[in-house]
Amino acid sequence: MRSLVEFFERERRAQRPLVAAFIIGTEGSTYRKCGALMLFSSDGERRGLLSGGCLEGDLQDHALQLLKRREPCAVRSYDSRGSDDPVWGLGLGCEGLMRVLLLKVDEQSGYEPLASLLQASESRLAAATAIDVASGELKVCTTAPTSVSASNGQAASNDQTESALEAVCARRLTEGGARTEWIETARGRREIFSVAAEHAPTLLVCGAGPDAEPVAEFAARLGWHVTVVDHRSAYIDPTRFPARCRVVEVDIATLGEKINLQHIDAAVVMSHHLTADGRYLAVLAESAIAYVGLLGPAARRERLAAELGERAAQLRPRLYAPVGLDLGGRTPEAIALSIVAEIQAFLNGRRGAPFSATHHGSLSPV
Repeated sequence: MRSLVEFFERERRAQRPLVAAFIIGTEGSTYRKCGALMLFSSDGERRGLLSGGCLEGDLQDHALQLLKRREPCAVRSYDSRGSDDPVWGLGLGCEGLMRVLLLKVDEQSGYEPLASLLQASESRLAAATAIDVASGELKVCTTAPTSVSASNGQAASNDQTESALEAVCARRLTEGGARTEWIETARGRREIFSVAAEHAPTLLVCGAGPDAEPVAEFAARLGWHVTVVDHRSAYIDPTRFPARCRVVEVDIATLGEKINLQHIDAAVVMSHHLTADGRYLAVLAESAIAYVGLLGPAARRERLAAELGERAAQLRPRLYAPVGLDLGGRTPEAIALSIVAEIQAFLNGRRGAPFSATHHGSLSPV
């Protein structure tokens, strides 16, 4: 998501049009699902993936064609179900169907709905959009007092159509996720795609030692918002971490005053100092962070729990210690991979089991 935001902001500042490609429906096995987003620029650049790379070239060709036409949107369908032959000349072989909405995003539309969706994603606010698949008319709903309305140059035909879009948008704002549905309007049944802004996960790393570097690197590569804190000024060196990471020197006792813990999805304590780790855990025990990881063996965990006293009971249901999945390997990179993998699984409600065990031998999620 972060790369999409940076790409979008660059093109908007240059006042160049883009094409947003949304998956609006799937059947069978597909790489991404409804709501996935990819961006194409007018000079042929792109960000994001909707497939394993087999559709993107074709989509880019159609995105560039759309920018040359008056129409605000177009729909592309890719169906590789039940055939051994190459489909659309692309040789997908995914045994699934994917429908993609290509939507112009430019100055005329106020760069909506991307302006609101991506800003909400970065700021952890709520936003959603509802788009008429045939006409490109759209509605954006946010937490702001008023909603934004845009139509990509196509004036809304009547108040009832806009009211229907607003109702779908408001529902998506409440429910989250993405959906394509048919609704009744004064112009008959309309196909409406709606999607809510996704929030990038936020990770707090307590301890800025050398082994925190690959943890931050893996998390940043996933597009997470990463904050690394340490109470030791000698470790506070932002150049050791990815440019997108925030590196902060803190007094552990006032950690919650410097870092908004309400916006943290997961925290990992890894300062390698027993007393400091205990103090970090004490602060995190008072927070509502759902995942708290602790580096080190079980005996160290129990010693720290004993020192925490009553606060240990607040923390235990959320404490993952020793932190990480059992992937093997002893290098800092291997340990970091196991930590970030466990957090990824936790955030998605998974246990980190192999697909071969959970999907009857399938090589990819369905």
